[in-house]
Amino acid sequence: MNTPAEPPEEAAFPALPVRVFILNDHEMVRRGLADLLEHAGFDVVGESGSAAESSRLIHILQPDIVVLDDRLPDGTGIEVCRDLRSSSPDIGCVILTSWDEQHAIRAAVLAGASGYVLKRIGNNDALINCIRSTAAGIAPIGPGIRERVAEGLYATASAPWLKAMTRTERKVLGLMARGLTNRQIGQEMVLSDSAVASSVSSVLHKLGFRRRGHLIPTPIPRAWELLH
Repeated sequence: MNTPAEPPEEAAFPALPVRVFILNDHEMVRRGLADLLEHAGFDVVGESGSAAESSRLIHILQPDIVVLDDRLPDGTGIEVCRDLRSSSPDIGCVILTSWDEQHAIRAAVLAGASGYVLKRIGNNDALINCIRSTAAGIAPIGPGIRERVAEGLYATASAPWLKAMTRTERKVLGLMARGLTNRQIGQEMVLSDSAVASSVSSVLHKLGFRRRGHLIPTPIPRAWELLH
């Protein structure tokens, strides 16, 4: 998928302005995104620069859509999105990412995000269209693409040569690929919320989805590439 799906017909849009929350650790980027989205007719109801703070604010503000950065000082957009899927499944998430196309779509599938937009100059329309489609209930990532990516991730989790992950982490990755939320993974594996969150964070790090500021080389980056 090169760009998000085209937005639906105008009549399909919600009657009220779409309420958007912005999560990005750079204040100037947040301001620029807010100006862009407000000019496009969205209602920017809040913003934050950290995963921890955003969780509290999002639950209070209850936006329709959250636009979140791929990497944060205290987490990743994937982790934030997964937390929201467990606690507020009606909120749509769009990941704004600097990863390459294949890594980005895998991130969106692991997160359970509605879509993603690559950070490219002149890609403003793609972001606006992605938010509009998500708000209208039309997932920018088609089910066929999502299913194929999920199958690849599941195969990665069961690959015998993948020694970077513990047995628990492999199981968690497999359940993530199947689309289970953190809460559902905890119920399936009889783990506490904190244990699931810790395993998810470790899995993401070992797959190359690192938090901002992590300078440690990826142990087995893009491990699934060896499956081709």
